[in-house]
Amino acid sequence: MSEVSGFEALEGVGIAERDKPPFVRPPSPGTLFGLRAMRFAALAPGHQLEPYLHFLAALSRAQDEIARTLPPPALPALNELRTRAASAMPLLPREELAADPAAALALGRLAALLDGVAMPDLARNALERVNAADEEMQRAMFNAVLADAIPVEAVAEHIFAAAALQVVAAQRSAQLHPLLPQPVADGVCPCCGGPPVTSSVVADVNVEGVRYVQCSLCAAQWNHVRVKCVSCGSTKGITYQAIEGIADTIKAETCDECRTYVKMLNRRKDTELEPVADDVASLGLDLLVTEAGWRRAGVNPFLLGY
Repeated sequence: MSEVSGFEALEGVGIAERDKPPFVRPPSPGTLFGLRAMRFAALAPGHQLEPYLHFLAALSRAQDEIARTLPPPALPALNELRTRAASAMPLLPREELAADPAAALALGRLAALLDGVAMPDLARNALERVNAADEEMQRAMFNAVLADAIPVEAVAEHIFAAAALQVVAAQRSAQLHPLLPQPVADGVCPCCGGPPVTSSVVADVNVEGVRYVQCSLCAAQWNHVRVKCVSCGSTKGITYQAIEGIADTIKAETCDECRTYVKMLNRRKDTELEPVADDVASLGLDLLVTEAGWRRAGVNPFLLGY
């Protein structure tokens, strides 16, 4: 970590450039999952998905516990990271995670922490299969999650695998110097190469009104122009869909060029919005938009069964 944090990224950067909104905002694993758990719990009462949201709150609390106790994974050498940045590559390719011992350790701890948690029978049976999985089966699950190729008949157990990978990926990206990641491609996380989950218009100091896209895997956020497709980069045919009669803090940005959409959360209007939790809770918007002919540009592992 000391080698990366010592990266002389500010050398030669002028004051005007320093005042620009940062391109990447690394995740904070120490608070990320705990805050997400609280948001799931707050959204659950009275919601049509109330039991599922309570389950995801418990799952996020387990992720929080693991993130606080799991040793930070090792990163590639700084020269390798610089080479990847200069080549417009993700700095920490997600494919590396399947073979990372930290992922298997995180999955084992997750299963243990959730053993006594109330959950639907489908999730309980899936957790038992995760507990019984050998190293080869675990790696196959990790590879399926990382390749966005989860078998429909095995979604439930892969939710646990994805949750474990999220913790390790967030820990890895959190160690990067925030000025090291560079743009890679539309819809690709510059830290791990993962797909987006949602985007947010933020209201933080010095970046008020700026849009950031959040990675579905490592939770790093990267700056993205508003009214521009996250998936293909087009600025044509961009429209915003919302459910009539519901607060417009969450909209679906649809693109007529590639027929995809990504949700946009307006944290200027509601600072409690959380990219993953509110994505799940706004499932009705997904149903509305997909029925109209668009498909999701990103991934939320907690929505794979819907």
